[in-house]
Amino acid sequence: MLNVLLLVFINKEPISVLQSIDKKFIIIPVLILLLLSISKSFGENLNTQNGIITLMYHRFDENKYPSTNIKVEIFKAQLLLAKKAEIEFISFDKFKKIIKNEIDKNYLLLTIDDAFSSFYENAWPILEKKKIPFVLFVSTKEIGKYGYMSWQQIKEISKSNLVTIGNHSHSHDYLIDWESEKIKSDIETSIKIFKKQLNYSPKIFSYPFGEYSSNLKKIISDFGFDFAFGQHSGVIDPTKDFLELPRFPINEKYGNLKRFKNILKTLPFPYKNITPKNRYLEDKNNPPEVKIEFFNNLINIRNVNCYSNEGNIWRKSNIKFISENELIILIEEKFKSERGRINCSLNEGGGRWRWLGIQYVVEGY
Repeated sequence: MLNVLLLVFINKEPISVLQSIDKKFIIIPVLILLLLSISKSFGENLNTQNGIITLMYHRFDENKYPSTNIKVEIFKAQLLLAKKAEIEFISFDKFKKIIKNEIDKNYLLLTIDDAFSSFYENAWPILEKKKIPFVLFVSTKEIGKYGYMSWQQIKEISKSNLVTIGNHSHSHDYLIDWESEKIKSDIETSIKIFKKQLNYSPKIFSYPFGEYSSNLKKIISDFGFDFAFGQHSGVIDPTKDFLELPRFPINEKYGNLKRFKNILKTLPFPYKNITPKNRYLEDKNNPPEVKIEFFNNLINIRNVNCYSNEGNIWRKSNIKFISENELIILIEEKFKSERGRINCSLNEGGGRWRWLGIQYVVEGY
């Protein structure tokens, strides 16, 4: 008898099936076909039309801070647009359930960073009335200070099943510039404060300023965080790295209703790999050679367009395909600001676009 071990992948998890097969039957070709059919990449079989559009807000009706503020009337109009588009806002519990499987339709996830008091005063009553779930990322050092929520207020809203609390570090500083031990100390401090104030420590994280590196990701992983969010734009699907999840930042400049309508039409842009993997860009590697390998089920991938802020000016980037589904973005000038950004889009017709944002933190700025 010939023992054959089949590895069946269901929802990314391998299940071993030991089968005994009589040698006298010539069935090896059949086995090969079977193996090919059941071990295809999860990403290749993914329904790439559906994803989770994640929105990031900070302040509400704090007009002194336009880069992080949204006017409440615009916010209300955005919620109405989402309702008219029949896209459901989901809780983080539902997010966790569906993100590891094929997503059946498009969803919205609402996130708020920093726990400013203007959120509690101006946005929380709206979300509570409309029963819209959200995630509130809290930097523990600032809570109770002027302009921020108090722990009493955080405890109050966290009693609602609409609310998920997330960790946004203790200091809300530029962690990516710190030594590892200092980063760990900061995260440990936040965890201790959460446990003291809420009797638990959140397992989801938002990188301050959306900045992360390979080292910071590893530290976050070692602390047991299951999900971490940046500030690069894009739509979440099951192929994404759960420790570098994208969000669309919404503020006065990037929150107008025309842009918001377009965000609601965005589709996931699944990829196998992006290099450089480290999103901290040392000066010696600036400009980087950015390589993206896509899944082969994107039939019109050759129509992709990419833009970057190289040279501190947004411009269309030249791209070169080096294989059927792999391209290099030819960044010609150095990134000359704190964050080097690349956005790639693919027109799918009907006003719908696949969207992929990449952010590098640039050394020396």
